[in-house]
Order: sequence, then C-alpha cells, then structure tokens
Amino acid sequence: MAGEQTSQADAIVREIPITNKRGLHARASAKFVQTAEKFDAEITVTRNGESVGGTSIMGLMMLSAGIGTSITVAATGREAREAVEAITTLVTNKFDEE
Repeated sequence: MAGEQTSQADAIVREIPITNKRGLHARASAKFVQTAEKFDAEITVTRNGESVGGTSIMGLMMLSAGIGTSITVAATGREAREAVEAITTLVTNKFDEE
C-alpha cells in the first residue's frame, strides 16, 4: 500500500508500488505526465537512487519501473498534496490499462 511521509522543505513524499503488467512504459509515462502537469507543483520521481522530473516522459521511462517495483513521488508547491494524490490514484489504478 502506498505510504505517505514528509521530508525536508515540506515536500509531500509517497512510495507507490507499480502493479500494472507493463510498468512505467511509454503510454503510462505519458498519462503520468498529463496528470502531473495539471497541478501547481514541482514533482520528482525516484527509483533506485535515480531521480527524474515528473513531467519528463523519457525520464520516467528511463527509471525502468516494472511490475513489482516501487517509485517514490515527491512534490512541493501550492498543490503538492493534490498532485501526489492524483498520481497515486493513477498508478494504483494501473494507469486505467487493465
């Protein structure tokens, strides 16, 4: 289950398991970016110590987040909490692909 933590600079941070069959592939990454861009927040996604911007399709794909892995989403800004909630919903709903 996705767990929320807070860290420095009042960021909203949540670890989210990847459960869809194809992981964070091109279409899923595009949906992630579309969701992230709706909010007034700076979003960073991390996996295995590598961090990328939440609005970079190529960056997200380079994380190689397949089924059974987890990503950590961190957001700061006016709508950080809403952004993390929306992204968590998208990912836990398997990007509406299954």
